[in-house]
Amino acid sequence: MNTGTKKECLLEGLDCANCATKIENKVNTIEDVSQVSVDFVSRKMKIQFKDETNQREIMNEVERAIKTVEPDVVMVENEESNIDVMESIDKSMIIKLVIGGVFFLIGAIGQFSFWTELTIFLISYLFVGGDVAIKAIKNIIRGRVFDENFLMAIATIGAFALQEFTEGVAVMLFYQIGELFQDRAVNRSRKSIKALMDIKPDFANIIIENEMKKVSPDVVDVGDIIVVKPGEKVPLDGIVIEGKTTVDTTALTGESLPRDIEIGDEVLSGFINKNGVITVRVEKGFAESTVTKILELVQNASSNKAPTENFITKFAKYYTPAVVFTALALALIPPLLIPEATFYDWIYRALTFLVISCPCALVISIPLGFFGGIGGASKSGILIKGGNYLEALNNVDTVVFDKTGTLTKGIFKVTKISPSKESITKHELLEYAAYAESYSNHPIATSIKKAYNQDIADTLINNYDEISGYGIKVSVKGKEVLAGNKKLMEKENIPYDKIDTLNTIVYVAIDKRYVGYIIISDEIKEDSAIALAELKNVGIKKLVMLTGDNRSVGTKIGEALGIDEVYAELLPHQKVEKLEMLEEQKRPKSKIVFVGDGINDAPVLARADVGVAMGGLGSDAAIEAADVVLMTDEPSKLVTAIKIAKRTRVIVWQNIIFAFAVKGIVLMLGAGGLATIWEAVFADVGVALIAILNAMRVMKNK
Repeated sequence: MNTGTKKECLLEGLDCANCATKIENKVNTIEDVSQVSVDFVSRKMKIQFKDETNQREIMNEVERAIKTVEPDVVMVENEESNIDVMESIDKSMIIKLVIGGVFFLIGAIGQFSFWTELTIFLISYLFVGGDVAIKAIKNIIRGRVFDENFLMAIATIGAFALQEFTEGVAVMLFYQIGELFQDRAVNRSRKSIKALMDIKPDFANIIIENEMKKVSPDVVDVGDIIVVKPGEKVPLDGIVIEGKTTVDTTALTGESLPRDIEIGDEVLSGFINKNGVITVRVEKGFAESTVTKILELVQNASSNKAPTENFITKFAKYYTPAVVFTALALALIPPLLIPEATFYDWIYRALTFLVISCPCALVISIPLGFFGGIGGASKSGILIKGGNYLEALNNVDTVVFDKTGTLTKGIFKVTKISPSKESITKHELLEYAAYAESYSNHPIATSIKKAYNQDIADTLINNYDEISGYGIKVSVKGKEVLAGNKKLMEKENIPYDKIDTLNTIVYVAIDKRYVGYIIISDEIKEDSAIALAELKNVGIKKLVMLTGDNRSVGTKIGEALGIDEVYAELLPHQKVEKLEMLEEQKRPKSKIVFVGDGINDAPVLARADVGVAMGGLGSDAAIEAADVVLMTDEPSKLVTAIKIAKRTRVIVWQNIIFAFAVKGIVLMLGAGGLATIWEAVFADVGVALIAILNAMRVMKNK
């Protein structure tokens, strides 16, 4: 059994948020489907199979299930949405509405006999709302009663039965016009979100046998040589081997300033080449490239729904039937119990109830708000993996930072070499340290090897042992060399000179005798102090730093940045323990964010309520481990992410309160006979349209 196999397809013609929920529920009942997620905004359906062996049969069953729920929806596998089809549907609907509208005006203005008037309004109704009535009948046959087609058909046919021909047609006319505007607004937001993600390169100029050919990026292999001309997008991740230029990284990082690139520098897919011609050796295939990972991340984000989205989906499931049964009671009970009450009056009030009951304003605008927030964040170089994480950022109480590469630049440089005795020179001390660190990829090790700047003979190295959280133990030229922090010296019971400095110290011992130390300098980022101050301004109660560095370094950096609590000299597992301790101390509904460089902090990133990878551009580890990825090395991007989350929540709750308030008021006025079906149309379609337009503001992030 192969679990976890996934398939993605497009639902062409999905123009109703309620329909998306119904399709999701129906497909979930299929035995061989373990999980399904339908996103109304992107029209994407993601299916997870229990067994991939009969995948084709399952997809056929899925297609049949969709047709039973929404016959007009077409499942398209691995295809892009056909916008031309949507526009042609809009045109045909406009033509119908114009013809129906003309007959409506003739009937409303002219003076005709009863049967002539009925005929004119019936013709108008068939043009304006015939498709709605047909859908309602088909759905009733399938056992699906409580949907917007049924509600509008019953309300308008009821108006005809009461001989309110003008209102019957007018309600359907304005409902359809409102739906048309609503679809336009949703499609506009879809296009806006798609435009934010328009970073996918169209082609690559590959060099084959000294000739340049234009090919699709997905056929280029690792190691191939490509050329990027001015104005073109960099199609794949690679290293510049010839030429220099300036690149625009806005689409990936949100940075407005261009970046200078020369030989030896890394370029990432999605960068835009501004002026020079560069030759690039491809380091990653298209499927593993930065632009592909970002596109997948943002497109999949809508699958992780926020608690508010899930609540509204469940609410809508019970809300519409409740209103329908209330309307039925409103139509029948008062005329039977109240002597002067008439069926005409109370049926009219019930019809008003039915028109109001569609929850479209909520089920469309809320996911659109979260999707827009995620899209807007990506425009600022912040990748958020789902609405659940975006919503969680509103409740952050404590932010925990790693030190190296997060609050500091993580660019280490040897600034002092201090032998402890005359029997060893500075060069020899650096040489032994470089040999000890030769197999390590840690930034500190890299800085020592760079300072040594000579070839290292592997044959002189034996018994290499990297002790996590301490340092290195190795045999070099037949001598046992220890290079690491003070804990390593204490672990091996070696007396040493304790140095008090803001920088990182590597102590070195040879054959159990201390021979000196090397100071490695790492600068605090210019952005760090401002970012931490702004975090306090946006409501963060506690700032914490966890570091494996020595206590003196950690304390001094913490004081310089205004950090509330500093925990130093921590091994990787101890960072997780400290995070769990902070978890116990926090308020019940508050969240803890951990911010790390995404390379050595995977366990802590996974354990935090929201894991944030700093400087994740091009880092596979960061993109995989974190819930939020800040594409640049700026800690202030976290402040931006929290502000976007708060703005998204405000707009989402504006829509919820506005929709509930208007619908509630009109429902009460309708029950009291003070509101007509005209007000009910506004409470349904008008509110939905306003809520959608309001949700679209999230993408602007202003």
